Amino acid sequence: MTKKTILVTGSAGFIGFHVTKKLLETGNKVIGIDSLNNYYEPKLKKDRNKILLESKNYKFYKLNLKNEKELKKIFTENKIDKICHLAAQAGVRYSLENPLSYEESNLKGFINIMECARHFKIKDFVYASSSSVYGKNKMDKNGFKESEEVNQPISLYAATKKANELIAYNYHHLFGINCTGLRFFTVYGPYGRPDMAIYIFTKNILAGKSIDVYNNGKMFRDFTYVGDIVDGIIKSLEKSYPYEIFNLGDSDTIELKYLITNIEQNLKQKAKINFKPIQPGDVEKTFANISKAKKMLGFNPKTKIEEGVKNFIEWYKDYYKI
Repeated sequence: MTKKTILVTGSAGFIGFHVTKKLLETGNKVIGIDSLNNYYEPKLKKDRNKILLESKNYKFYKLNLKNEKELKKIFTENKIDKICHLAAQAGVRYSLENPLSYEESNLKGFINIMECARHFKIKDFVYASSSSVYGKNKMDKNGFKESEEVNQPISLYAATKKANELIAYNYHHLFGINCTGLRFFTVYGPYGRPDMAIYIFTKNILAGKSIDVYNNGKMFRDFTYVGDIVDGIIKSLEKSYPYEIFNLGDSDTIELKYLITNIEQNLKQKAKINFKPIQPGDVEKTFANISKAKKMLGFNPKTKIEEGVKNFIEWYKDYYKI
């Protein structure tokens, strides 16, 4: 990609941090926006951001995207070539308890950033969707495909992500903005989110506490390493398709019990497991069909679960000085 100035929202978040880091390493300038909210420990966000601030090509704004006036000011102050919109209120279970934070971040924030793209004539817009949009869809042996209808989300979080895809289509249709939506499948890796299973399991096993495993362990996820996700995002920014949606996953479904075994092996410590029924909003199995992303983006995930878990545990021990 020719060197550009790219706006990354959620730049101090898990995926946003890794994307920003990669963009800076490859000589681009990044305008970062993050609210540094307390959905999880803000220290982790600040530590990620501190690393990014070491680059002279990174300019950071602490801002909530619902603040339309301040957001417009950022676009006035900076010449932005492309937008990579990764900021969102994440979490399926959290959406059951705090629905209004999803309306504010994932709907109002999304429209505000799209409005800026429209008024400041920014042609290329890449944004994070989610595998959760597949909801109650029945999956065949080849995994979820982008061509399926996704009209049965089973969490508010998933519904807001589906809404983002529809809003993006509208802005593409009316204003000619190139919009690429990326449905991420269970992303994990160093500097990951503390509300994700791998993080919670590692923390509790090390503390000698039991871990809650839902659906009595019969949960299957397409765990995707953050480095592979970053590769897919960068390729999407380079391609700038008029309007597309892509699955970004490892295209391999892993039983939760196998993930736990890998964590145990790396920690050299056994987990105390507390089996529980499936929770509202949870899907039993995810599996990405990535043939479209392979063909159109050249997306090719390389990091298998064993290597990815090892990388995460090494980071965790180093970060928490264990």
